[in-house]
Amino acid sequence: MEFESILLPGISAQRPLVIAGPCSAETEEQVLATARELAGKGINVYRAGIWKPRTKPGGFEGVGTKGLGWLQQVKKETGMYVATEVATRSHVDEAVAHGIDMLWIGARTSANPFAVQEIADALKALAFEGPVLVKNPVNPDLDLWIGAIERIYNAGIRKIAAIHRGFSSYDKKLYRNLPQWHIPIELKRRLAGLPLLSDPSHIGGKRELIASLSQQAMDLNYDGLIIESHTDPDRAWSDKEQQVTPDVLSYILNLLVIRDTKQTTENLTELRQQIDRIDHELLAILAKRMRVSREIGQYKKEHNMPVLQTGRYDEILDRRVNGAREMGMDGAFMKTILEAIHEESIRQQIEVLNQ
Repeated sequence: MEFESILLPGISAQRPLVIAGPCSAETEEQVLATARELAGKGINVYRAGIWKPRTKPGGFEGVGTKGLGWLQQVKKETGMYVATEVATRSHVDEAVAHGIDMLWIGARTSANPFAVQEIADALKALAFEGPVLVKNPVNPDLDLWIGAIERIYNAGIRKIAAIHRGFSSYDKKLYRNLPQWHIPIELKRRLAGLPLLSDPSHIGGKRELIASLSQQAMDLNYDGLIIESHTDPDRAWSDKEQQVTPDVLSYILNLLVIRDTKQTTENLTELRQQIDRIDHELLAILAKRMRVSREIGQYKKEHNMPVLQTGRYDEILDRRVNGAREMGMDGAFMKTILEAIHEESIRQQIEVLNQ
């Protein structure tokens, strides 16, 4: 697939592209006041949710079609481009009829191939030329994300970008949605040339995490950011904890460090060669560990011992994770690695037992 730039006329190609605005369009006054402040900070693309899919009934589900008129007024008064989320054919029809410049497909919708196809068919029927942004599905399913992008591409849209908004998890101690950075990185590898944006508001779920998550996205060479901004976040009708004022947004953006991709790659090549050598050594060590696991499996077979001994495993896991933290590594990362190694060790031992 070959993708075109999602940059609209008059928008600088300098990273990052920033799309900002409130989680929800609440009132005409709120929409316009926020837009004026963001335009004054140099933001060119204004986002606002018109239809809001909520987890439970009874929550604020958006103002509906009348909010599209407010976005028209934003364009007229500030000259900003406007963007909103669509989840059905009627949403697409109404948004396009009101001159919305950019559409995005939310995480709940991108997880449903039937819904995405309905949107794709509507876009094709209207000859909409984009840009269309596709958020990752709520679950960490890369093929489902790619499938949603392909459906939009097959409708004739070439101005497509992916939005990484994190993945749902029961563990919400730090993030509202786990970043799982390796998934969007793999997406970029498979779909070369696809613009990738980060949504630190939804990943973090807390305004104090937006700065650090935005910087991580820039360090990973993301093309842009979509950030929720509201003139009075604490009184927002939805997701108030993850919205920032236009002033705070400007402060965050001014602090971002954008790496110079035009620097010499000589030193980088040398470092990558070191990584290759270390990876080879890791593979050799893991292979050696599995050989020992097979020997343990043979011993257990000869002495009629069970393969899984949870007491020892728990002890090893705790000790290794603590050791990793002392070496400056993330404990959760090391736990994931050790669990994978243990799973393969068990498989190797079972294979020996069944011989």
